[in-house]
Amino acid sequence: MKDKKSILVVEDEVTLSMIIKDALEEEGYQVITACNGLQGIDCFYKQHPDLIIADVMMPEIDGFEMIRRIRKEDKEVPVLFLSARSSTDDIVSGFELGANDYVRKPFSLRELVVRAKALLIKSKTEEEKAGFYEIGLYTFYPKTQTLLIAGESDTLSFKESEILKRLCESENQPIYSKDILLNLWGDDSFYNARSLHVFITKLRHKLEKDPHIKILNVRGIGYKLINEQL
Repeated sequence: MKDKKSILVVEDEVTLSMIIKDALEEEGYQVITACNGLQGIDCFYKQHPDLIIADVMMPEIDGFEMIRRIRKEDKEVPVLFLSARSSTDDIVSGFELGANDYVRKPFSLRELVVRAKALLIKSKTEEEKAGFYEIGLYTFYPKTQTLLIAGESDTLSFKESEILKRLCESENQPIYSKDILLNLWGDDSFYNARSLHVFITKLRHKLEKDPHIKILNVRGIGYKLINEQL
């Protein structure tokens, strides 16, 4: 059993890789480094890290292709992409491959460490859960995108399920609209914000059989799931 959480850093800029490594090791993590996508795949299967931090533009195979291959075998390990390529299409491509976060270069080390910690905490929380969430009278199964109440089943769309999952994970804390939009839509434009609100309205409708369950607007931040009976 590993005493420390391990992080695989796949970055072809050696100096930057060492800077990231030092910053993460100062936080108590075990850090494995690789300088291209092929080495990254090899290190992943030999070391089984708890988190992958990967540059996108690399020799041999790029970060996208590396994660595409890893995701065929492991759909759970958290992935954080680093890239100077920050177009909407690039960000969307990263998330479609199964990335959990995307940090644009140049970035602050403090931000990177905070985001890495958040992904590791989220991963640990998900491992400890039995694969479902109790939401008042409802039971929500994210993997099958299913919402159950009183023997009745309702199948959610992918975005509905992902939004509800994030609301459940926040444990009565608000979730940021901007984070949801960047993760699920690829950008936080006004048009996409309106689309997010439509999905929130759909979820409110699906949860209305338990009057104690509410999804509240949190002004200037986003949304919050609460159980008024608690």
